[in-house]
Amino acid sequence: MTNVLKEWESQLDTLPEGVKSAWNRYKRASEVLLKDAEPLVGQTPKEVVWTKNKTKLYRYVPKQEKVHPVPILLVYALINKPYILDLTPGNSLVEYLVDKGFDVYLLDWGTPGLEDRHLKFDDFVLDYIAKAVKKMLKKSQAEEFSMLGYCMGGTLTSIYAALHPEVPLKNLIFMTSPFDFSETGLYGSFLKEEYFNLDKAVDTLGNIPPDMIDFGNKMLKPLTNFAGPYVSLLDRSDNQKFVTSWQLMQKWVADGIPFPGEAYRQWIREFYHKNKLVKGELMIRGRRVDLKNIKANVLNIAAERDHIAMPCQVEGLLPHISSKDKQYVCLPTGHVSVVFGGASLKLTYPTIGTWLEERSK
Repeated sequence: MTNVLKEWESQLDTLPEGVKSAWNRYKRASEVLLKDAEPLVGQTPKEVVWTKNKTKLYRYVPKQEKVHPVPILLVYALINKPYILDLTPGNSLVEYLVDKGFDVYLLDWGTPGLEDRHLKFDDFVLDYIAKAVKKMLKKSQAEEFSMLGYCMGGTLTSIYAALHPEVPLKNLIFMTSPFDFSETGLYGSFLKEEYFNLDKAVDTLGNIPPDMIDFGNKMLKPLTNFAGPYVSLLDRSDNQKFVTSWQLMQKWVADGIPFPGEAYRQWIREFYHKNKLVKGELMIRGRRVDLKNIKANVLNIAAERDHIAMPCQVEGLLPHISSKDKQYVCLPTGHVSVVFGGASLKLTYPTIGTWLEERSK
């Protein structure tokens, strides 16, 4: 086979430019898939300041003296890994905030094992987020703090804020976080009780495998999500900037983590099936989650092309909170491109940075 390829390549100069170009793109794409080393991710310097079970609280090393006295805690979802917020130098929300002089912390849930299958939203909100906030305030010696929740991390953050009206929470940023589940698009169709046996899935699997979550996400737009990335690679493998971004994104997409079973049962039943959060019916360890308790300044960001957390699900939060300073912004991005890629650099980061700077003095 190698000899055949060598003979073919020796004749490339006799072929039309289009054929030569296509061959070179195919060859480079093969190298990307089979030979290239995985890209480095999460490179902004950080230190671990607190741990619980698999979870770590990171504090990012400041590049200058703190410009803003109000620290910010970033909270991501219970699926995939949070380094999407710090994917690569030059395209990292974490790096952007650190460069702006913010004291930045990030909650990394780690990788749950089978022994964590009984963890629920109750545990993540009351035992993990709440204690991480206390540690951040002690470490930063701040009197107030901000939080940013991305995807389901924003839903968790809203529950924490509603259950802790006494804490000095000044600013809340939600980024493509679903709150109102009265309209859930294709997800709702996939998860209807007559089609999806939720209890059997959780009882059988314990934790929900990341491949199952990833498959469900891709089924929202199957033609685009399954073959699309590889078609794009073949078309643009002669563009190294594109290849680097492609490698980073594919690494993160494939780097999923198990979803703790009982938390997943809650997520589907309490939110997708019964929409309890905005109805004021969600109970966390016997306490009702009342979104009216949220009074912090709120920036609520949706993505126009988001099929995972649709804009209507995101915007649905605002009528239920008591914040006087609350703003809804819908950016022309997707669920992931809101935080990584050209649009994030031009739109998302400045939107967050400007809003936060004005409210962190």
